[in-house]
Amino acid sequence: MIKNKIFFFFLSLIIISTAFAQPKKVIADKIIAVVGNKIILKSDIENTILDMQRQGIEVPPNARCMSLEQALGIKALVLQAEKDSLPITDEEVDADIDNQIRFFINQYGSKEEVEKVAGKSLYQLKEDFKEGFRDRKLATSMRNKIVEGIKITPNEVKAYFDNIPKDSLPFYETEVEVGQIVSYPKASRDAEDYCIEQLNDYKKQIESGKKEFATMASIYTEDPGSKDRGGMYEINRNQKDLDPLWMSKAFMLKEGQISNPFKTKFGYHIIQLVSRSGDDAVVRHILKIPQITQIEIKAGMQKMDTVRSKLITGSIDFGTAVSRYSDDEASKFTAGMIQGRDGSFLTIDQLDKDLVVKLKDLNVGEYSQPMEYADERGKKGIRIIYLKTKTEPHRENLKDDYNKVAQRALEHKKEIALEKWFDEKKRNYYIMIDDEYKNCPEIKSWVDIANAYAK
Repeated sequence: MIKNKIFFFFLSLIIISTAFAQPKKVIADKIIAVVGNKIILKSDIENTILDMQRQGIEVPPNARCMSLEQALGIKALVLQAEKDSLPITDEEVDADIDNQIRFFINQYGSKEEVEKVAGKSLYQLKEDFKEGFRDRKLATSMRNKIVEGIKITPNEVKAYFDNIPKDSLPFYETEVEVGQIVSYPKASRDAEDYCIEQLNDYKKQIESGKKEFATMASIYTEDPGSKDRGGMYEINRNQKDLDPLWMSKAFMLKEGQISNPFKTKFGYHIIQLVSRSGDDAVVRHILKIPQITQIEIKAGMQKMDTVRSKLITGSIDFGTAVSRYSDDEASKFTAGMIQGRDGSFLTIDQLDKDLVVKLKDLNVGEYSQPMEYADERGKKGIRIIYLKTKTEPHRENLKDDYNKVAQRALEHKKEIALEKWFDEKKRNYYIMIDDEYKNCPEIKSWVDIANAYAK
């Protein structure tokens, strides 16, 4: 079934990038399949299964057959990508690997723990990942090239929907599309000076030997992401998800040195460089956020009242208001609409509790009064809520759920095109399948080609 093929295709791409070499050997290794000049080892499949188990993913009875099917497909895509000279650079591959390593460090808590779980150094992990990451990137690029021109028409969407058994249509709970305009009042100069004074005092105590940086950070930092680790982060110079000024300050320090207080959009910081190896570093930092008083809150409320009045009179639309007045950088890319896992349609449990309470007083198309709130970092702000749409609990239908159905129909059409491409292309490659896997129904067409080559 194509639905399962979509799932396992992308699951395999993920597993290529996440599977650790297992500490204990699974089996004696051997080549179980060949596509062109690309080989697939038995350990590739077995480690995929073990990695699924390690991540808590339910392993179906035919997981080995399906994993081999996807591995064969990936090799074919890679071969074609190489033939078409799709542009993939070593720098792109290295950047993806670095991001994955950082994910592991955040997941397991430290570089040392990652190395312990993997049974090898980070350098060895990176080297082991290179081929798999390159293949993943090439396969993804080739797949995108194959399906890039595919579109879907309303008639095709309807035909796709009509073919779904009515008892198989999903049931949706109440969903809403909610937007927000967020304003963060600026703290007073006195509040900012107090943060600087505090940080200078912490620095003095640490440098005098009276206190440890980790101890001070665990007590005083206002960064919830590092408080329980004594302010520690493991970073790489090429990371794009950290404030560039903060990153620059970190890499200007010598080991053991503590920076002077400096300001970013998050507040005021001091950083200590714990250790550094090339572009990798371990740092500790303390964040202090200048306190907002009711004076700043009142001024912010008046400003947002004016914005709301413009929205109500229609002198400005919501997207423009977000662009002009919102201080929430993420929402500027979504026209102010709050995003969930599957786009802007959200169930109630995906919203913060204060927002849920306020939605009870809003009808579709209305804007809330400005209200105080604190973001996930505890930063105080003022926001206006906009209820764009709201659905009642219902069985999926084209009137209420056209966009969702259309997206599925488009993916279905792309998968059909991809299957057709495989049927045409794989006959051009030498195929070998080990006898142990020739009874897998998932790879019957691959086995037929392999048998033809064997004659």
